[in-house]
Parts: sequence; structure tokens; C-alpha cells
Amino acid sequence: MSYRNLEIWQLARDVSVSIAKMTKRELPKHEMYECGSQIRRSSLSIRSNIVEGYGRRRYKADYIRFLTYALSSCDEATDQLDYLWETESLRREDVYRPIRDRIETLGRKLNRFLQSVERGHRT
Repeated sequence: MSYRNLEIWQLARDVSVSIAKMTKRELPKHEMYECGSQIRRSSLSIRSNIVEGYGRRRYKADYIRFLTYALSSCDEATDQLDYLWETESLRREDVYRPIRDRIETLGRKLNRFLQSVERGHRT
């Protein structure tokens, strides 16, 4: 099995790619280099931490730590997306809402996966 088979990684990949495309297509130039850059980094951090944790899955404490980092990055990306929407830097609801829904789903699934690892179930 590979990290690529994890539903949370697949969803994190989708979210990070959607966010990268959104920042390039939808944001004003000044936001592309400000919050746009930060939201791209935080969304990429979600998937990267899932991968790094998976690579250390034999060491439960490390796995939990990296999944916690992924969850924290998910929260950060969610807040940044909301900020872009609230400040009207991102103006299209048909772009904002689907990304918001997917990142919220990702957060819930990450949380459940983390709890499963903490309980010691095989992942």
C-alpha cells in the first residue's frame, strides 16, 4: 500500500490543486503574492504532512505528530480561504463554495483518521 491509496491524501491533493488554480485565476495580483502564496503553502503542507507521516507510520508518535500538522495546516488553509472570501479578494461563490466544502470534508476525515491512528487501529 502507498500513501496514494489513502482517501485523505487523495482529497488533500484535490484541495491543494484546486487552491493553486484558484489563486492563479481568481485573485487580484496583490493577493496572489500575499495571502495567495500563504494559502498555497498551507494547502500543500496538508498533503506533504500526510505523506511524511505515512513514511514514519511504524513510529506511532511520529505518525500522529505529522497527521496533527496536516490537520493544523487544513485549519490554516480554511481560515485563509474564508479570509479571501470575507475581504472580497475571492468574489466568485461558485469557486469559493466547492473548495470550502472539500476542505471542510478533508478536515473531518483527517480528524477521524488521526483518532483511528491514536486508538491504534491498523491504517
